[in-house]
Amino acid sequence: MKEKEAEAESLGRSNAWIFAIVGTVIVIVVGVGVHMYWRRRQRSQKATRVRYNAENEVHLQIECNAPHKQHGEETDVLLEPEHQALHEYYREEEEVSLKNESEGKGQSLQDFLISLGLERHQTRKLLLNDILEINTETLQQSSPRTLGEIPWYFLRKIMALNGMARSTRLVPDAPGDNGISKDGAEPFAIIPPPSLAPSLCVNPLDVLCAVLCCSDRFLQQEILLKMSMCQFALPLLLPALDNPKCTLMLWAMRDIVRTWRPLSLRESRGFKEESLVLMSMPTFSFVRLGRCSLSKSKILNKVLSPPQQQHDFFIHRDMESGNVPREIAKGLVEISWYFPGGRENSDPFQEPIAVINLRGNVESHWQQFSFLAEVSSVVFIFADCISERKYELLSSLQGLRTKFYLILNPQFTITSKTQRFLNKLAPLLQLNQSHVLVKDNTTNNSDFVARLQATLAQLMRPPRRAVSIENMAVTAREQGFQVDEDCEECEEARKRADEITGEIRDVVEYKRRALKLQGDPCKRLAEVERELCQMKKQGEIPTEDYKSEMRRELLELRTQQNGCDLTGGMGTFKASLEQPSPMETHYFLKWMKFRLDHIARENLSKLRAEYKETYRTPGYRPEQLAKLDELIAASSLGMEHFMRELGQFYEAEWSVCKEGGMAHSQRRFTHLPGTAADLMLNGFALEIIDGDASHVPLQWVTDVLTKLHVKLQERSRLLVLSVLGVQSSGKSTLLNSMFGLQLAVSSGRCTRGAFMTLIKVAENFQQELGCDLILVIDAEGLRAPQLATLEDSYEHDNELATLLIGLSDITIVNMAMENTTEMKDILQIVVHAFLRMKEIGHKPNCQFVHQNVSDVSAHEQNMRDRNHFLEHLNEMTKAAVRMEKLNRELSFSDIMEYDPEKHTWYIPGLWHGVPPMAPVNLGYSESVYELKKYFIEFMRSRTPNRTPRDIPQFTKWVRNLWNAVKHENFIFCFRNSLVAEAYNQLSLRYSEWEWELRKKMHLWVCGQESAIHNQPPDELSKLDSGNLKREVQEKLQQGEERIMDCLHEYFESGAKNRHLIEKYREDFIRSTKRLKTELERYSISKCEEAILVKKCWHKIDNIQTKYMRMTKKKVVSLLEDCKRRKLKLDNKELEAEFEMMWKDAASELKLISLQKRQVSQDLEFQLRKDLENRGSTVRRKLQKAGNLCSYRIKSFTMQNEYLDVTCSKDKRESFTQEYQHKAEELAHSLMDQCHRYIEEKVSSKEDYDETYGRELLRMINERLQQADVPNLHTDACFEVDLKLHILGEAAHAFQEMHEDFIKKNNPQEHLEKLKPQYLSTFINLYLERDPCQQRARHFCEHCLKPALAEHVNKRLGIRIVDDISRSEKANGYCSRASFQFSVLKKLLEEMDFENYMNYINNYESFVRATIWRDISDHYGNGESVEALEAEILSAIIKKVRAALEMSMDGGSSTVSDFVAEFCRLLQKYLVIPRDSLEMNLFQFTASTSQFSAAIQDYLSVLELNVASEFKAVNIEEKLSKLQVKPQDELFKRVFGCGEQCPFCGAPCETESPTHEMHFASLHQPQGLRQRRDHLTKTLDYSLCSSDVVSNAVFSNSDTKGKPVPFRDYRQHYPDWLIQPDPSSEASDYWKFVFKEFNHRFASEYKDKPADLPEEWGKITKEQALESVKGIYSWIVQSTAHGPESSLPKGAIWPSRAQQQPLPSHLKPPGGDVQK
Repeated sequence: MKEKEAEAESLGRSNAWIFAIVGTVIVIVVGVGVHMYWRRRQRSQKATRVRYNAENEVHLQIECNAPHKQHGEETDVLLEPEHQALHEYYREEEEVSLKNESEGKGQSLQDFLISLGLERHQTRKLLLNDILEINTETLQQSSPRTLGEIPWYFLRKIMALNGMARSTRLVPDAPGDNGISKDGAEPFAIIPPPSLAPSLCVNPLDVLCAVLCCSDRFLQQEILLKMSMCQFALPLLLPALDNPKCTLMLWAMRDIVRTWRPLSLRESRGFKEESLVLMSMPTFSFVRLGRCSLSKSKILNKVLSPPQQQHDFFIHRDMESGNVPREIAKGLVEISWYFPGGRENSDPFQEPIAVINLRGNVESHWQQFSFLAEVSSVVFIFADCISERKYELLSSLQGLRTKFYLILNPQFTITSKTQRFLNKLAPLLQLNQSHVLVKDNTTNNSDFVARLQATLAQLMRPPRRAVSIENMAVTAREQGFQVDEDCEECEEARKRADEITGEIRDVVEYKRRALKLQGDPCKRLAEVERELCQMKKQGEIPTEDYKSEMRRELLELRTQQNGCDLTGGMGTFKASLEQPSPMETHYFLKWMKFRLDHIARENLSKLRAEYKETYRTPGYRPEQLAKLDELIAASSLGMEHFMRELGQFYEAEWSVCKEGGMAHSQRRFTHLPGTAADLMLNGFALEIIDGDASHVPLQWVTDVLTKLHVKLQERSRLLVLSVLGVQSSGKSTLLNSMFGLQLAVSSGRCTRGAFMTLIKVAENFQQELGCDLILVIDAEGLRAPQLATLEDSYEHDNELATLLIGLSDITIVNMAMENTTEMKDILQIVVHAFLRMKEIGHKPNCQFVHQNVSDVSAHEQNMRDRNHFLEHLNEMTKAAVRMEKLNRELSFSDIMEYDPEKHTWYIPGLWHGVPPMAPVNLGYSESVYELKKYFIEFMRSRTPNRTPRDIPQFTKWVRNLWNAVKHENFIFCFRNSLVAEAYNQLSLRYSEWEWELRKKMHLWVCGQESAIHNQPPDELSKLDSGNLKREVQEKLQQGEERIMDCLHEYFESGAKNRHLIEKYREDFIRSTKRLKTELERYSISKCEEAILVKKCWHKIDNIQTKYMRMTKKKVVSLLEDCKRRKLKLDNKELEAEFEMMWKDAASELKLISLQKRQVSQDLEFQLRKDLENRGSTVRRKLQKAGNLCSYRIKSFTMQNEYLDVTCSKDKRESFTQEYQHKAEELAHSLMDQCHRYIEEKVSSKEDYDETYGRELLRMINERLQQADVPNLHTDACFEVDLKLHILGEAAHAFQEMHEDFIKKNNPQEHLEKLKPQYLSTFINLYLERDPCQQRARHFCEHCLKPALAEHVNKRLGIRIVDDISRSEKANGYCSRASFQFSVLKKLLEEMDFENYMNYINNYESFVRATIWRDISDHYGNGESVEALEAEILSAIIKKVRAALEMSMDGGSSTVSDFVAEFCRLLQKYLVIPRDSLEMNLFQFTASTSQFSAAIQDYLSVLELNVASEFKAVNIEEKLSKLQVKPQDELFKRVFGCGEQCPFCGAPCETESPTHEMHFASLHQPQGLRQRRDHLTKTLDYSLCSSDVVSNAVFSNSDTKGKPVPFRDYRQHYPDWLIQPDPSSEASDYWKFVFKEFNHRFASEYKDKPADLPEEWGKITKEQALESVKGIYSWIVQSTAHGPESSLPKGAIWPSRAQQQPLPSHLKPPGGDVQK
């Protein structure tokens, strides 16, 4: 049964297969038959050899009485009945199909947006900032791979003006097989490649509609502007997507401006320029009725394209994805234009026309068609045929004023039915023969397009109907359409803008009337501010008087400005910016831009026409053209002028308030910087350089940026990019294309000044890119024609280039074509700017861009040119070095990293073809993208190695750079607070590294000295100084490497602004090597000195050892004698016996005393030997000198006979006094140095050595042989007297030291000191007491105690320096600049004249006394220093205890061995007196463990005793005993090189010990250093920081009396860098001091008081303090969280009277400078 069922089932399947195969065969046969039938019919048609002109077939019945039948019959004759029937059948089928298609709908908007990933932006609209944001997708150039990438691809491309923006084809994940079969088919069988699935294809028009639907109004505007530049058709009517009605895109097109040249201006080569929405022109609409095989869009593209310049304005079916069915773009109405270029032969139209294209069938979009019928001059209707349904629809158009033309495209020929309906329509629509254009298979495309162009040209002839897009908006509203401008915010904003611009009739007059603060007042302000820095017109007026005059004028101008009120227009403008709705503000700014641009275009057009007419008039006067030229230049009116006016109001108010002219509460414009910051965040550009006055409104820019920093929540790391180049070379367009910006590029709007625009970086890209924002700076072109005739045009360009390059991290140098010959001047300017930036440590990246180079071989072909270009740059660099007066050879590669291969770009021209109908060149867009990509990659690559600036740092940079530019002294006078702060931070770190090495070597020296002193006499000769030198060198080598590593790590780390101080790296490297040399000399000399001292002590030790040995024998003999007598003696009796023995022993000893030397004779001998070859005058002087001890340092006075004025040409009294003053300073400085050396040797408590005198003479000779001494014109007597007084002081001190040493080390006295210990030992031995406890106590008191005290004194100085560095005073001692700040601040608080005198005239002594007082005050209560002593003592006690334990572990059998091991372990820490040690071991036989335990028990008591003794010593005495003097170490840290300004005496603050240039932050009036006016004898109040930029001159001994301009001071003082004051308030500190003590200084110097400028009297103490805080701002900021002052409030500065109680070794030798 089952088998039968299976068989039946199998049979059924077989039958099914048979039926299927038979059916398939039948279908194939029928299909082939139909196909053959049609082929035969076509051949038969061709065989008739009859050709018909389809247009001749159409005979429209014009006369009403003509019978229809006749025409129908004539038509029927032309058509075969069979063909006609079949044709009509298919037409009816297509009508039904088309109707059904039109009634159906594609995807809903929501579904389509979801497929593109845009659904969330339907409510939260995309903003322009969202699109311009820099993110990871910015680097993506490839085509989209998913539907979600398509919108962003479109937006990125369109913002970059890329003609491929409409490409919506998806790139498959893997390449296809190109239709070649591989599996199961014949090897070469070709299979058509499958089309993409509908779900993966998107029509570009759908994408456009979706993006516009999801964009806000301003992004829509930008998209259409970019599309217009690409010559894409623009959406005029958006379909009803998220609105119930279609939307007219009027607002979106408002920003488009087009330029053209009509035929009427061809001869004059003039042009017209107008906003696209305002132009009225013939408008032709093209629509489709039913299905049409002819591509309407493709035909229109050919119609609008100039010859040989085919362009796809409209998307058509043959374009990429153009055949994909539209989903949401059905009913879209697009518009495009043709603008002639004045070429009669090549322009198809001689006047502008608009062409409108309706997407979809008219039947489905009747509303749009009705609108087009109302606004169009002519409507062209595309159709294949006219059916009854189409006839009914067309007949309804009867009565409209618009003309209608029909474009028919029959598949074969015109049917009778179509002919019949055409005849019916003729009277209804007033059609004639020319109203029907037929395109059939026999018509050439080119011929048809030419006919259509001719028809359009005919229709453009007058009378014609013209309409603008603004007019269309009226019609749209009447028909119920929405207009994108119809919102309340836009309308209110327009009213406000119209209210302002409605007042403008004449631009120049309006600017003079409404913008009162600009023009001449603003230019005069800029001139005065510049003159205040450059003082070119100073004449004979004293510098400070002239500066006061300039400042008064500046304040008067600001006061006048502040007295002005806002005009009506400016008031409305300001109120509009303060609207609570940011949207309304944005609309307002846009409306203002549109209105102002329109006014400017009209004015410029009239003025240009007038200029041309005047120029062509015979006999015109040049003055007429010059006046018109000025009017044209002044007719520019834009948003920047209104914002500039607000900025001027703000600056004027700020200046008046600062000078006390108004209270802060009365200010009206304090909120304006916040408003401007909001505008920058919304993408608007801020003017950083006033283009009319060539001036930076510094306070306005600074405060706007500060507000911006706050609004960004202090996340404002910037990367700055700028562009330089010739005017009108496409710089702004380049930036617009690169970043999608909106910089003005229209005709007549060349950029003036410089503007900065912000571009945000996506949060997820900020870390990788290393910044939060990109700041783009666009500037006016160099070598502008309107500036070429000005004398200072080169300086203007130089300043502009320096500012831009100085502010930028990346600079684009834009050049036209490959030829750089024309760019020579520009490149010279650029090289100068880069050179200046290199000198301040700023090296921006530079890219040379050659535009309008389209040849693909340009890069390869121009290789030799690039090398020549580099050679050219090198030559210009050398020339720039000479001009900037740099004394070294530099090449271009030295000032920046330049690779001709990587840093040179060739970019094709902007336009593809001839404007105005040329689209943006695809090669241009792609090349600009590659450049942008390089920039972003460059930012990413440099992120790890460079810390970007934030806005506060950028603001400082702007301020300092602009100050340098104003002073016209870039190389040597530009060192801003950012550089100073970075330099200060490195100096702080270097100071730490230096002190660590110094401390390490100090401790090593202490250890070596202890070890040397612990050497027994017989081992002393074995000491190898070579080993010590090698050990010193090894340690210093390690220390040097450590500092070098730290220095390298610092520059490689993320330290802020470290790149700015790269040039100082070499200074610190040299300083490290110098430090190594200094410490090597110090360490070796200390060790050799210790060996020498030890050897000197050897003789004394031998005598004392001999005496002690003899004394011990006497004591042992007495002990044995007493015991032998077996008498019971008590203590008194034992003492009596001992006393008798001691007297006998002393009488038996042959006491040897140390030889006493006459130090004065030794030093006098050395002096005579030093001067033996100096001539007879010197010999006579020495013979008359008398006893050397009669000379002392304090008795030295400067004598007139010391000066040899006969060798000077100028014998004026003033120069003689100057020579005398300088020689006196030299003498006192040298005496101070020698006095400190003498005191150092005296405090060592050692014996005199003859090397001391030789060292003193070496120091004197070394100083007198320096280059500046011969200019003092001193004679030999000066040198002799100086040496006599110094050596006389030394003879007195060294003689006293020598005698003290002999007295202290007298053998008899030494024995007397040991007498109590001998007595104690004798009594204990006799009474057989346990001596262990007593011996242990004696060991601690007489052996350990002095060693511990010496150990503490050796290390206490080091600990004090460390403690000061960590204390509240650390800020004052961390660097020289911080010390200066703390000193000046404290001086101002005390306001003590004596202190100021000391500071000015005895700076070194003042610093030493200040440090001494600081340390004394800090440790005045004793607790702090006692804590340090306790720490050191505790640490060494621990080592002592450890040594005791280790000595016990060594298994010593006797106490002597135990003690020897103990001393060995501590030999580098403690120097135990050997005599006390031997005395303590005398006749000691206790066990080592007992002795060690006893010492351990007594150590705690010993520690307390030592601490108690330290406590009893005052701080002055303690400091005098320290081996490492903390005051000297701190002095080295803060005093520096000791050089002082040659004019005012300000001390050098350069931190690096080995620096090439001396620098002071704050200079003083020169009268404070006793400089006077030679005629009036009044003190000179000029400041050298002002004089160096003035016309003033100086003459002194260094110039040999010749007057030299202060500007050339470096000719005589090449190692001094004197900066101009960074602000007018910078020198208020010393002005205030001079004002307060004017009469005191005059009295002190015996001169007349200075006649100070009036404004100096207004300076307050608070202003003086603020000025010094401003100078040292980076220090103030670094101490903001620390103590308010680096000195305690109670600290008293040492005056000259107060210096008397100081210890002798700290007294400033020589007292005050003698006047």
